[in-house]
Amino acid sequence: MPPGPVIETGRLVLRPPQACDFDRYAELLDDAEACRFIGGREPRAAAWRRFLQMPGAWWVQGFGMFSVIEKSSGLWLGQTGPWRPEGWPGNEIGWSFHPQAWGHGYATEAAAAAMDWALTELGWNDVIHCIAPDNHASQRVARRLGSRNLGPGQLPEPFAGARIDVWGQTRAQWQARSRAS
Repeated sequence: MPPGPVIETGRLVLRPPQACDFDRYAELLDDAEACRFIGGREPRAAAWRRFLQMPGAWWVQGFGMFSVIEKSSGLWLGQTGPWRPEGWPGNEIGWSFHPQAWGHGYATEAAAAAMDWALTELGWNDVIHCIAPDNHASQRVARRLGSRNLGPGQLPEPFAGARIDVWGQTRAQWQARSRAS
C-alpha cells in the first residue's frame, strides 16, 4: 500500500488506493455516463494502467486521490482528493464516483474531508476543481463545497481540447465557511 493517511468521516473512510479497489474502479471506467467527464470509457486493461496513476502519485508526490470506502459495507464508492499533474491549472481537489454511489452525498462529504486534509497537511492556499461546462452534477458538488466558477480554464496535452471551467476557493474562504457551519 502506498504511504498516506486514513481519514474518516461519519460514513466514509478515505485512504490511498489498494489493489482490492480495482474491480469497482474498472466498473466505473466501463460505464459511459460515469466516465464521460473523466476521459471516457476504458477497457479493463487500460483501466488498470490508469488506476496505477494514483498509487504512483502517492509514492512520488506524497499525495493523490483517496479511495472512498463506505464504512458500513466496505464497498469502494469512488475517489477524491488532491491532484496536480504536470501543467495542471492549479491545486485540484477532484472526484469521480461509481454510479451506485450517486445521489447519496458521498462526493461532497468525501471532497470536504480531502479539502481539509490538503489545505492543512499540504499547505495549499487554494483549491480548484476542473469541471466541464455541462457536468451539472459536479458543479452542484463544487457549490456545496463553497467553490464558485472562476471562468474557463486550459488543461495540458493531451487534454488541451477539453472544455473546462475552473471552480475554486481560497483557504481563507474555506476556513470562513467551515467556521460558519
